[in-house]
Amino acid sequence: TLFQFKVESGRKLHCHLYQRSADAFLGVPFNISSYALLTHLIAYVCGLEPGEFIHSFGDLHIYSNHLQQVEEVLSRHPYELPRLEIINAEGYRGLEGLLRFKYENLNLIGYQSYGKIAAPVAV
Repeated sequence: TLFQFKVESGRKLHCHLYQRSADAFLGVPFNISSYALLTHLIAYVCGLEPGEFIHSFGDLHIYSNHLQQVEEVLSRHPYELPRLEIINAEGYRGLEGLLRFKYENLNLIGYQSYGKIAAPVAV
């Protein structure tokens, strides 16, 4: 539904996303990574440090045909979080800088993942 940025002490950018309806298994992980990346990019083009990403929900749900997959996810031990490095983006500032970003400007250091868990989209 909406997201809001807040600058703390003139140096750190926080993002709060309010999501009206959220599929906890299939959709929320993508939403988290997307808005965390957006927070980093906005902070970069504004000359700020990325801060916290806060995510709140109106209706967070797990569909009944995803229960087995959710159990599998919950049984996994989490890996250490990766670190995002922005490269070859010197001088990217403001909206023009934000729109110049390409995949090649991003380097995810230390990323690890388990194999995918297939699940049907619930309708």
